[in-house]
Amino acid sequence: MDKKTTPISLGFDPAIENLKPVLSQVEVSKIENREGWSRREFLSTATLAGTGALLGMPSHIDAAEPPPETRKLRLVKIPSICQAPQFVAEEFFRAEGFKDIEYVPKPGAKGIETALASGEADINMHFNARLLMRLEAGDPIVILAGGHVGCFELFANERVRTVRDLKGKTVGVLELESSQHAFIASMVAHVGLDPRKDIRWIPQPPADSIAQLVDSKIDAFLGFPPEPQRLRSMKNKSIHVLVNSMVDRPWSQYFCCMVTGNQEFVRKHPVATKRALRAILNASSSIAREPERTARFLVDRGFTQNYNFAVDALKEMGMAFTAWREFDPEDTLRFYALRLHESGMIKTSPQKLIAQAGDWRFLRELKKEMKG
Repeated sequence: MDKKTTPISLGFDPAIENLKPVLSQVEVSKIENREGWSRREFLSTATLAGTGALLGMPSHIDAAEPPPETRKLRLVKIPSICQAPQFVAEEFFRAEGFKDIEYVPKPGAKGIETALASGEADINMHFNARLLMRLEAGDPIVILAGGHVGCFELFANERVRTVRDLKGKTVGVLELESSQHAFIASMVAHVGLDPRKDIRWIPQPPADSIAQLVDSKIDAFLGFPPEPQRLRSMKNKSIHVLVNSMVDRPWSQYFCCMVTGNQEFVRKHPVATKRALRAILNASSSIAREPERTARFLVDRGFTQNYNFAVDALKEMGMAFTAWREFDPEDTLRFYALRLHESGMIKTSPQKLIAQAGDWRFLRELKKEMKG
């Protein structure tokens, strides 16, 4: 045993005894049996686990696993509610052994792709359609798990009552080949339309699309939280939800966001990858139980601005954050790869793309370990 450390005895330290009420018996047992920790190391880890329990978040300390190969973990920070699990996971990351956790700021979702591909970020959630498009382009990324089911909503005016009614209509998107464009193209391809010929796309900022939809200058707009919440708050009777991916089939049966890693990071740091993924999945499970507290955290830390919109979005998504336990992420990739291929947004055969897209070994292990 290292001379600088001594085994921890839980029975004689008041500081440690105070943490026992918020730790499960399994966690206490695991920590008790972990030899070679200094008192400071133990208290640091146990305090984080206790904090998670007090916040209603499940904690996990696995005594059998080796520590992560790196103590540094980098993710992307964008103004988003969809990616709440990785934002509220910071304490879980620390409990998993990461000491240097960095959120790299980017102005929007496209920054996630460049950060993951370049190695500026190690792991992050991102929209499945864009991930498939970036995999076809050769980005060195690998999909690890589903994040959550559904968050986007397609709004339309009175001239559009079904997805087929979008033929010949005008649709606002952030830019061509953006996530908004890819999801709407998938929807129209699913009902037999050709998004390259049948839709008039207007690339512009979401705020402009919302304003023009309200003024009937465009016919449809797809939004991610908090945009749907903002639109509904306007109470404009001429605007309605055409597709809600949280409840409308087939979209509600597939993941929207997926947890993805930089290929080199995953190859070099398999233990760190598994631990980081476990932290995100644990955080995902906590959000359905604590939407108000999660919303306050997101606003206080600058991940989103409007508390009421954040609460509404998190409550609406509800159990979508726990779908990683039940849904098969490969089914999602198969479904969207087929839709994107039909729409002409990818050229590679779906079978070939799916074969290179995912590494499910970590998810399989975690599903066995994190039952219940």
